[in-house]
Amino acid sequence: MREVPEEAAIAVTYNGATHAVMMATPTELEDFAVGFSLTERIISDVGQIRSVEIAAFPLGVEARLWVDEECAGRLSARRRAMAGPTGCGLCGVESLDEALPEPAVVGADDVRFRPEQIMEAIDALSAGQPLFRETHAVHAAGFWTPDDGLVAAREDLGRHNAMDKLVGALKRNGVDQTKGIATITSRVSVEIVQKAAVLGVPVLVAVSAPTMLAIRTAEAAGLTLVGVARRDGFEAFTRTERITF
Repeated sequence: MREVPEEAAIAVTYNGATHAVMMATPTELEDFAVGFSLTERIISDVGQIRSVEIAAFPLGVEARLWVDEECAGRLSARRRAMAGPTGCGLCGVESLDEALPEPAVVGADDVRFRPEQIMEAIDALSAGQPLFRETHAVHAAGFWTPDDGLVAAREDLGRHNAMDKLVGALKRNGVDQTKGIATITSRVSVEIVQKAAVLGVPVLVAVSAPTMLAIRTAEAAGLTLVGVARRDGFEAFTRTERITF
């Protein structure tokens, strides 16, 4: 029998109130909840989360977060209910400003990588994809450094969810994201760039191509965006000075 991935409704709640319902792979959900909270700018630091609880039910899972009152106040100001299909990054937003906020600005201007390191980073991601090897039906996001190789990788049916899980994993573990490369097994839409900018990683490498909006957003964020990274090379779209040819 063919192995297939699980898919479940994940309700993200803050201080007892449901904020979003996403379809996702029900693994590493604490990482997902923390990463989602950061990339949605509900919190700006993991220290603003008082506790996280994952509760499973017959119809799905609740990721219950208790956050500081200041964060709860921001939630009340931009309340939204969202029922998103797998991997959807903008379902339920209520305005253009909410859909396309000013991106976070990436620092790490002194970081440089050689082309062979770019290729090594994307190649290393395969080691962190056990669910893909079983099912061939999920995306992955990873983080690689020259000193440590593949530091972390997270998988999910949705590429946005995989990136949120990666953000949560790195932030929860206090990893210095300014010295490495984020990788993803998908095309690059604007939401992926926005999430990478919130993470603060200087370089994002994808196996497929970016959209024009993703390129413009990466440029505004100061993020080096690399796409179409395959065995025969890659294409650099923004901030190419971080790549030492």
